[in-house]
Amino acid sequence: MQTQTHPLISPTLGTSRAITSFHYGQPGGQKIYIQSSLHADELPGMLVSWALRRKLAALEAAGKMRGEVIVVPVANPIGLNQQMLGLFAGRFELNTAQNFNRNFHDLAALVLPSIESKLTGDEAHNRNAIRATMREALDAIEPRTELEAQRLALQRLSFDADVVLDLHCDWEAALHLYTNPELWSEVEPLARYLDSKASLLALNSIGNPFDEIHSFCWSDLRARFGERFPIPNGSISVTIELRSQRDVSYEFAERDAQGIIEYLTARGVIDGTAAPLPPLAFPATPLAGTEPLVTPISGVVVYRTPVGIHVEAGTAIADIVDPLTDHVVTLKTSVSGVLYARHLSRFANAGMEIARVAGANPIRTGSLLSA
Repeated sequence: MQTQTHPLISPTLGTSRAITSFHYGQPGGQKIYIQSSLHADELPGMLVSWALRRKLAALEAAGKMRGEVIVVPVANPIGLNQQMLGLFAGRFELNTAQNFNRNFHDLAALVLPSIESKLTGDEAHNRNAIRATMREALDAIEPRTELEAQRLALQRLSFDADVVLDLHCDWEAALHLYTNPELWSEVEPLARYLDSKASLLALNSIGNPFDEIHSFCWSDLRARFGERFPIPNGSISVTIELRSQRDVSYEFAERDAQGIIEYLTARGVIDGTAAPLPPLAFPATPLAGTEPLVTPISGVVVYRTPVGIHVEAGTAIADIVDPLTDHVVTLKTSVSGVLYARHLSRFANAGMEIARVAGANPIRTGSLLSA
């Protein structure tokens, strides 16, 4: 195992932060990149990364590694320092109000000015040429702020990975994941090993989140040049939502880390025989088919349905109770699907999104992610 440190720009006099990456195995085979807690207040992934590192160290010592696995347990040291009155503010950078998981560099846009002349009829050549051009473009970027330096450091570590896993969690949720629909056949075994309750597919949900910038660039280049040049899926990228913010336990961390190990074993990154594939809890659905449930009034939120189960259209999900007027509004889903996430707060403002149900048919367009 090798440890690398990637310093960030110092935001003020007397301060400094860095990204730390842990490298297992050797380059030459598949490259796997795994990071956690890009939203710094989403802590289950940190514990999963810790458990995963212990497993990878043992596998490396036993000579079982057939590729390189990079783990970044703390992907957002900036956000970890944003604590106010004992509470985390780890989703948005306080200086700019930018979401830490948005606005990464569009890799397709970076390579488009020069890539066409480098493409040939050989798919492997094209993969290498695109990655080399990405490297040159990322190396040429000069970050101006600590936030830009953090995003760039993460992209430089991950842009050429065959598999990218970005570990997050929701406020309250069943384990679910997001990925590119063109990658689903490669991602489905991971969903099975992790017992994902919802698998949400989107080509481009808008905003350049970390996982999408790795896969969408290959889809974009294939759409532009695919009729003339063979362009592969150069990166299998997935956001894994590890249940809820409060689901931090050794039991969950062990289970999730082992699920990732089984997936890497099935892919041949780790020498051995993977466990038999478990059943898929529920079919994958389009992210555009997700119904957000929004409160029409303010009041106390009383949930009537647990996360992680299939609900039929018309199911009561929550009541909003106004204790001043005795008015109670029941929110019902209009689609059938898995109730996979809901808000942590038990008090709602009018117009607040409090839950999401993964429906099978697209019903939304435009930006598909929450703020």
